[in-house]
Amino acid sequence: MLELKTRKTQKTMEPLTGLSLLDHALKNDVEWGFSCTRGTCARCRCYVAAGRELLSLPSDEEESRLEHEEIEQGYRLACQCIVKQSGTISVTHKPYF
Repeated sequence: MLELKTRKTQKTMEPLTGLSLLDHALKNDVEWGFSCTRGTCARCRCYVAAGRELLSLPSDEEESRLEHEEIEQGYRLACQCIVKQSGTISVTHKPYF
């Protein structure tokens, strides 16, 4: 299962391979802040608490926008982070502002 958390919402859904975390949020009516979908604004920044191994590796856009330490800690950009395998994934929206 994929669990998406925001300040106001928590929803659980079946993860679909090939879709980004942001795609999942939008498809399931989860209010997830974003502006660009290209990995440049970082408004969709999130923390992956569980299931990191089930997701794509950080994209070039993520590596350019996020600090190396953030990526190591589990922070990703929801628009760039693609579900590669089904399993248990837990994600919390953590924008900078």
